[in-house]
Amino acid sequence: MERSSEPMQDLLDDRPLMDVGNGIYAYAAIMVAHKLKLFPLLASGPRTLPDVCAALSIKPRPAQAILAASSAQGFVRVDGQSYSLTPLAEKYLLETSPTYFGFFWDLLIGVADSNLSFSSMERGVLTDALQVAPGEHVFQSVAEQAEMARGFTRAMHSISVGPGLAWPEAIELSGYQRMLDVGGGSGAHAIGAVTRWPHLQAIVLDLPPVCDVAGEFIAKGGLQDRIETRPGDIFEDPFPEADLHFYSNIYHDWSREQGAFLSRKSFESLPAGGRIVVHETLLDDDKAGPLVTAGYNAGMLLWSPDGGQYSGRELSEMMAEAGFRQIETKPTFGYNSIVTGIKPAAADG
Repeated sequence: MERSSEPMQDLLDDRPLMDVGNGIYAYAAIMVAHKLKLFPLLASGPRTLPDVCAALSIKPRPAQAILAASSAQGFVRVDGQSYSLTPLAEKYLLETSPTYFGFFWDLLIGVADSNLSFSSMERGVLTDALQVAPGEHVFQSVAEQAEMARGFTRAMHSISVGPGLAWPEAIELSGYQRMLDVGGGSGAHAIGAVTRWPHLQAIVLDLPPVCDVAGEFIAKGGLQDRIETRPGDIFEDPFPEADLHFYSNIYHDWSREQGAFLSRKSFESLPAGGRIVVHETLLDDDKAGPLVTAGYNAGMLLWSPDGGQYSGRELSEMMAEAGFRQIETKPTFGYNSIVTGIKPAAADG
C-alpha cells in the first residue's frame, strides 16, 4: 500500500502551539505556589519533597507539579532531592525584599474570576467591555473604594520598583529641577528618580487614597523632604508647576484621544525646554509582538473600556502632534521602555 505522509522536512516545530496549551497550566501552578507560600518556605533553607508536602499540607503529586513549574520558570533550584530558591526568586518573591513582586500576583489572584479565565477573555473580545469592575472604568472604582485603591497601588508598586530604579539611568536629568509624576501611584518612579538625581524634587499626583499609600512608601524611604503627594484628577485638575512630566503605565489605561489630551496638557503646562517621559511596555511598531506585551494588551480588554498597549511610534506621534520635539524611544528594563520629548522654545516651534 502506498504511504501518503508529509515529508519530515516540511514539518514545522509545534512547540509554540504546545507552549500556549500547557503554559496556561504552568503559570496557574506558579500562582498557586505563590498563594501557598512555597517561596518563603524555601527561603528558610533547602526542602525535600516530603518537607514541602508537610509544610503546605498537600500530597506529593501536586507538590511535584508546582515545584516543577516554579523550577522551569527559574524560581526554584533542584539539587538532588532538595529544593531551594534561586537568586531571582529571592529578589522578587520574598516580601522582605524591597523589590517584592508578589503584591501584583495577589491582585491577579484576587480578581481571577474576571481576569484569569477563558470566559472572561472571550467576553472581553466579543463585547469590547471591561470585565474587572464591569460597568465602569476600573479607576473610577479605585477612587470610590479606598481599600481597593490601597491593594491596587501596592500591586503596581511591586511591578514598578525595579523599572523605577532603571529608567533614571537611561536619561540625563541634571538640567531639571522638579518632576511631576502624573498618576504616580505608589511613588516608586519618583523615588527612583530622586535617588538617582539628588538635586531633583518630585510631586506625585494621583487620587487621594492612592496618595495616602504613596506617602507611606515615601516616608519609608526617608524622602519626605524631596517628594510630596498632591491629590487630584490628572484630567480635570491643573498640573502643578514642574519642568519634567513623567507617566508610567498611564497612557495604556486610556484611548488614543485621551493620551493625546494628556500630551497636549503636558505641553501646555511645561516651560520651554521642559521634558515629557512616557514609560510603558511597548508593542513593536507593526504590532506583531512581543508576546508578553501582546498578552498585556489583551489583558487591557479586561481592565479598561478603551485602553491598550501602544507602540513607540504611536506615542511619538502623540507627542509630535502636541508640539514636542527631539522625540526618542529607549529600552530601559525588562520589557519596559521610555518615549521622551522636549518642549522647544517658541522660536524653535
